[in-house]
Amino acid sequence: MVTAEQQPFFWLGDTAWELFHRLTKEEIIHYLEDRSTKGFNVIQAVILAELEGLTIANAHGDLPLHELDPTKPNERYFELVDFVLTEAARRHIYIGLLPTWGDKYNKAWGVGPEIFTTENAFQYGSFLGTRYKSVSNIVWIMGGDRLPADAEDYQIVCRMAEGIRAGGAGQLMTMHPKGGHIASLVYGRENWLQVDMFQSLHMKGCKEYRYVRKAQKSTPIRPILNGEPGYENIPNFLNKWQKQRLNDFDVRRAAYWSMLSGAAGHTYGCNEIWQMHAAGREPQHKADCSWAEALHLPGSTQMGYMRRFFERIPWQRLLPAQSFIGGMNWPTGGYRVAMVDQKGQFAVVYSPEGKPIRARLDRLKSEKPIAYWFDPAAGTYHSADTIKSKRSQTFSPSWSNAENRDRILLIMDEKLAVDCGF
Repeated sequence: MVTAEQQPFFWLGDTAWELFHRLTKEEIIHYLEDRSTKGFNVIQAVILAELEGLTIANAHGDLPLHELDPTKPNERYFELVDFVLTEAARRHIYIGLLPTWGDKYNKAWGVGPEIFTTENAFQYGSFLGTRYKSVSNIVWIMGGDRLPADAEDYQIVCRMAEGIRAGGAGQLMTMHPKGGHIASLVYGRENWLQVDMFQSLHMKGCKEYRYVRKAQKSTPIRPILNGEPGYENIPNFLNKWQKQRLNDFDVRRAAYWSMLSGAAGHTYGCNEIWQMHAAGREPQHKADCSWAEALHLPGSTQMGYMRRFFERIPWQRLLPAQSFIGGMNWPTGGYRVAMVDQKGQFAVVYSPEGKPIRARLDRLKSEKPIAYWFDPAAGTYHSADTIKSKRSQTFSPSWSNAENRDRILLIMDEKLAVDCGF
């Protein structure tokens, strides 16, 4: 993905599904300031929110619709949406804007109620498209954690997207499916689906690289994003007994497994932040601190390190290249992923468990390559072994913290390294 100025755009998203529904204006500013400082440039939020967003008023006392009717939007509620878009733009942040959570057309496990038909979905979309057609910092996200249960559900999503376009809004559009699925495998024939998105599962070692590789086989090929990975501090596989929770390592591994398989960016999530948990609210998935406290969990800072790592190098020239890794590479929690520059000037390999990497240096086109280790937990670089072979060489990282053993091997042509500020 690129900007309007044709500059590479690294999507680093945060998950704030209940932003419009649960935060005051002051809290919104505090949240956006924190995320901007950490390097996030996309915030994913839902207008008609999941947690009783139709029947419980937002923090300023307003419901989104009159009489639960999508054709009767409440102006005061949408003034808060306007406020968020404006404040985000001031901080160079895009809003990944979901018109609705999926339970409003396919209740499934949600709260509902189901209020959409194909007719009023188009009308609601048209309202949104007309209102926000001139707002540049929007990416539309259809779906809302659902797959269509029948033909009507499918058409509701399509008609809402078509309504947005009919209202004059031309911003990028994607679709957020339920866990374990990829948007293009459901809506791939629809012209409105411009960016592909998948949702992996809230579990340790989900092997996110599988989703990216599968999406890359779709036609036409679209940029692919993980719009909902496992959240930091959520019980593993949503286990109600809380025997394990996902931590910052799980967050990093999901992110780098995605990015170094060919994703165009990544969305981070935190259990307490998506729901904007606070005292007096029923905790979802055993939330155990407030959203404001969860802002300081380490995973979000480490996602900023990831963005800076990629933006320091010409990362959009990278192509998946598992053959760059020599030797055995079992698809377990330590599975290593690699990409090589299409010009052959550099390569990047991620080792989740800090295992040695046998690099096939003959895949590069550099007379004088040099190697670095990047610590994704600390955001720091260290010199790797001197390169002594033009064919292959094994690189072994050093680490002292047993909980943060994952490392990235960066091998670059010496001149390119200088150009990149190394």
